[in-house]
Amino acid sequence: MNNIVYHETGKKAEKAVLVTVEQTGRSLGKLEDRAKELRDLAGSDGVAIAGEIQCRRKTLTANLLVGKGKVEEIAALASEVKADAVIFSDDLSPSQQKNLEEFVEVKIIDRTQLILDIFARRAVSNEGKVQVELAQLLYLLPRLTGKGIQLSRLGGGIGTRGPGEQKLEVDRRRVRERISKLKRSLEKITGQRGLRRGRRGMFSMLTVALVGYTNSGKSTLFNALTGADVRVKDQLFSSLDPMVRKMTLPGNQTVLISDTVGFLQDLPHHLIESFKATLEEVVSADMLFHVADMSDHRRELQRDAVLKVLGELGVQDKPVFTVLNKMDKVPDEKERERIKRRFQRSVVISALNKQGLSELVDHIVSFIQGDMEDIELTLPHKYYSLAKIIREKGTVRKEEYRDNGVFIKGRIPKKVKYSILKKLKQ
Repeated sequence: MNNIVYHETGKKAEKAVLVTVEQTGRSLGKLEDRAKELRDLAGSDGVAIAGEIQCRRKTLTANLLVGKGKVEEIAALASEVKADAVIFSDDLSPSQQKNLEEFVEVKIIDRTQLILDIFARRAVSNEGKVQVELAQLLYLLPRLTGKGIQLSRLGGGIGTRGPGEQKLEVDRRRVRERISKLKRSLEKITGQRGLRRGRRGMFSMLTVALVGYTNSGKSTLFNALTGADVRVKDQLFSSLDPMVRKMTLPGNQTVLISDTVGFLQDLPHHLIESFKATLEEVVSADMLFHVADMSDHRRELQRDAVLKVLGELGVQDKPVFTVLNKMDKVPDEKERERIKRRFQRSVVISALNKQGLSELVDHIVSFIQGDMEDIELTLPHKYYSLAKIIREKGTVRKEEYRDNGVFIKGRIPKKVKYSILKKLKQ
């Protein structure tokens, strides 16, 4: 199948031709869906789409990914629209990228490089910037062919944000040294976060991590639950750095809600590795809310992509509740019920309109109640601060001030109970 589409472009944005390739037998979604996702990614990176080519192939070629005739077609279109770059829907090997650039005579960007460029735009915190640069250099390293290479793509434009802006001559040795330094920085950041978590210890609040496909509405839900004001845009990867805020439940108990970077189908493994520091919020969470866009017909493919990433993070056994978001875009109630039946342990909501949130909160409360145990003890005066922890983390049924301390009877989470008992023995 050959399909060429032309687009009008703005004056300032860098122009690109998008090439979507579908290999017969790969279950990565329909060609049209893959093309739309590539358009969305390009749009999120501020690219002006000058044209598109879509093609299906039984096999991919080792030297050019697609056939020579298709490459000639790509080159002709890129020349006709005066494109600055050609962006492929697939990841390219270093040799494929090199051969395509020589043939087409414009910059060639693959899927991973495009995603990294978006990440470079979105990173705000020092940690986010370190993770982006590390992922970019891990991507760049196998593409260096010798010492002292002045890389053409380091000059500016798509695929160059982050370390590319330094416009340095690079070689393998210097890149490896920089990678080692960045990894040490991330280890330090991870260690500092671990210390903060350790200070909270087992008295820490229950944490709910929002996970899901990018642009599923996680940040909108995060704002609705916590009253935060996280930037929300209808684009892929609108937020990169993790956010954590407190949420007060109806019984005055407090939990932490964390918003994490969105996942994507077929997310490259080294991206997951580079962003594990950010995704630690998922690893350390007590429960996960998998936010899915119920109005997207690709919702089940997206669910599988999310579950795959959770498996790679080793958190697939954590309690997971599916939050079917954007019910406002599915007005038919029977259709909503049909979709809901396809997802286990699911709740239908509209984060934008704050519909269905009470049922979501009920799930958190129910989870907490299931993890609670009775406690009855007298806290010596020197441990009076533990009474505040019991009030915040659990439910106090009786509290009396006595000569030998504060008598408390109630229910609190197991881990808090045993931490208090351990503290009292010290």
